[in-house]
Amino acid sequence: MNSLDRRTILTTGALALAGAAASVPAAAQAGPKSMFPVPATTIPIVGETDVFQVRRIYCIGRNYAAHAREMGSDPTREPPFFFQKPTDAIQNVAVGSVADHPYPSLTKNYHYEVELVAALKSGGTNIPAEKALDHVYGYALGLDMTRRDLQRALGDEKKPWEIGKSFDRSAVLGPIHPAAKTGHFTKGAISLALNGAVKQNSNLQNMIWSVAEQIAKLSDAFELKAGDIIYSGTPENVGPVVKGDVLLCKLEGLPDMSIKIV
Repeated sequence: MNSLDRRTILTTGALALAGAAASVPAAAQAGPKSMFPVPATTIPIVGETDVFQVRRIYCIGRNYAAHAREMGSDPTREPPFFFQKPTDAIQNVAVGSVADHPYPSLTKNYHYEVELVAALKSGGTNIPAEKALDHVYGYALGLDMTRRDLQRALGDEKKPWEIGKSFDRSAVLGPIHPAAKTGHFTKGAISLALNGAVKQNSNLQNMIWSVAEQIAKLSDAFELKAGDIIYSGTPENVGPVVKGDVLLCKLEGLPDMSIKIV
């Protein structure tokens, strides 16, 4: 074989290898990949085939006053405080259903807390309150379920009470309703009934810190992003549940949401 033939073969082979490499999908040429799949946590959106993927779950503590504020504000209010739940604490409840909700382990004093939930489409840091609602995609009706005995015991010991708040299915909620259709929730009746008897009964305008103010305050401490949801606090008269109890949550402007403790 002469040198020309060898050069032709080598050149042709190199081109073939380059072509084969180019035909391999980019994903196959990428770097390290995950050892195992971790499913995304999502929330259905009413009227949409797309879903809302959850990034973080924020909750505000003690955000309702015992009585309505005479002038719509409270100059003596304490700075708000927040805690988080794990993303996979979400339990979705379909409209019109009564979802089974397992009574969790380790507790003998399991409490309900009905809340408005805000879902963010964008975020940032140091967001002014007057611009905060621009970042809200929509709203849902939720339950911040709480292992109250564990929360109180750890609080008494000056220890973090995450175990009382951040556990499987502790973030119950209905589907998200786009704010473009519902408007923003600054007032409206919110209630919870236990086996038909109303236990919590208030109005969103009784929140000490509005959703807009919560977003602003959170953004001072964290960079908020699309996919974040915020549980905006519960009215007074939280209380315990046992297996067999049915909770019915209502919020003016949204469909009811219901679970049965099993």
